Amino acid sequence: MFNIKSRSLKKRRQSMSEIRKHQQEIEKIMNDRQLTYWQRTDALAKYAENMLDYPEGTPEEFYILDESREISDLHEGHGPKCPRYILPDYKKFIKEGSKFLRLDPPKNLLEALNALLIFYHNAHSIDRFPVFLGRVDDLLEEFVIKEDRERAKELIKWFLISIDRTMSDSFVQANLGPQETVTGNIMLELMPELQNITPNVTLRYDPEVTPDEFAKKALDCALKCANPAFALDSFYKERVGEEYGIASCYNGLLIGGGAYTLTRLRLGTISEHCENSEDFFNNRLPLCIDTQLKFMDAKIRNVVENRAFFDSDWMVREGFVHADRFVGLFGLVGLCECVNNLMKKDGKEGRMGHDKEADQLGVRILETIDKAVSEHYCPYSYRHHFVMHSQVGADDDEGNSAGTRIAYGDEPELYEHLKNCGLYHHFFPSGVGDIFPFDETAFRNLDALLDIFKGGFKVGVKYMSTYLGSGDLIRVTGYLMKKSEVEKLKRGEVVANDSVALVVDKTPARHLTEKKVRSFDE
Repeated sequence: MFNIKSRSLKKRRQSMSEIRKHQQEIEKIMNDRQLTYWQRTDALAKYAENMLDYPEGTPEEFYILDESREISDLHEGHGPKCPRYILPDYKKFIKEGSKFLRLDPPKNLLEALNALLIFYHNAHSIDRFPVFLGRVDDLLEEFVIKEDRERAKELIKWFLISIDRTMSDSFVQANLGPQETVTGNIMLELMPELQNITPNVTLRYDPEVTPDEFAKKALDCALKCANPAFALDSFYKERVGEEYGIASCYNGLLIGGGAYTLTRLRLGTISEHCENSEDFFNNRLPLCIDTQLKFMDAKIRNVVENRAFFDSDWMVREGFVHADRFVGLFGLVGLCECVNNLMKKDGKEGRMGHDKEADQLGVRILETIDKAVSEHYCPYSYRHHFVMHSQVGADDDEGNSAGTRIAYGDEPELYEHLKNCGLYHHFFPSGVGDIFPFDETAFRNLDALLDIFKGGFKVGVKYMSTYLGSGDLIRVTGYLMKKSEVEKLKRGEVVANDSVALVVDKTPARHLTEKKVRSFDE
């Protein structure tokens, strides 16, 4: 009896110790003077969620590979309450209104803009912000053309300001194109003036549809404010579907659906645990792939079967999203470091982006992963399969560059760089991209810059972006950031945008300073 009481008392003391530990962490979050009220609220909610166990069915190997940093759940949390990325059908909303929001279909531009802002406020994804704002020009054009242009421009200006000030997250995405519209032109005129971080904007580009003058206007805009990026429309229509949207950083997903989860292999880290390429392909990589697939199955099953979202959320009930249009994203980072590490371990000198054998090793790695992913069956994922995603990186990805990108500071000459991108982009219908900053000479050479983008798409690039290397507003990995905001946070000041903290930590800091800036004077 004494021994039983002793064990019980010891267990209770351990339990109280854990409670005190949690209390200290909660106090730390609540007293963090660099967080806004809503940032504290989000952090507290995530802390509570992570007190849960990972979903039933999580393989034991995941815990080992998570500890060794070879697999990452990208901060989704132990028990997400809904899918990670949600792309509502805003066209349906504009046509039909919403019973839940008590809104009739809008009759003019003012009503349409306010209706969308109300929807955005009530929408969400893995966090409290929508990651997709819709094909904005397509949604608004019928109303814009009925308004005086200057009146329309003023209304859209405050629409964009409202988005930036209320959706303080750089992973909020709006789409334009591929056709030229009055709405698209107005937005391209306003974005450089406003210099907003949010929303991230993608132009769905089709050289057969998008006029050159409109494309050059978009490039001029991008140089001034890092928006928009260019997505090859034909690729995403073919690989994702006609009704696709670009969400978050550059995620190609079905409108009316989205992505359940995004889990990632850290290929650079995986390669560090291997003796050579043979060990990598025969042992470590298959283990990591299999573990990530099983972990994703467990997370998706938990969201679909155990969470309330698909049973009760108003967006589901009113048909703005559908469970059968969601997919699992099999992500990866660090291809460059993986290739370079394996080349060294095999006694070879080549580096990715500078050596044909190294580049082909990268292709072999992606072919191996793609085969395993395409053969895996998931009952809840769209078409019953996952799709690959070249992820832009996170704050704890030391030793792993974003997705399939060549390490910043080691980029080859521009044409070779574009060809290298073309080797890898086609593996990733759910998202991939490369960034090519330019100096001020680009403003005098917009025709040549457009030719570079067209040439990139011809050699296999699927998504690319640019900005002015000396500007304040830049594209960090797949999202936008102001250098001045980063400096504020470093000084201990509070900043409204949640994503600034991602840049302050050690890993992404290199994205601000080490990207190769191209010049037309070279």
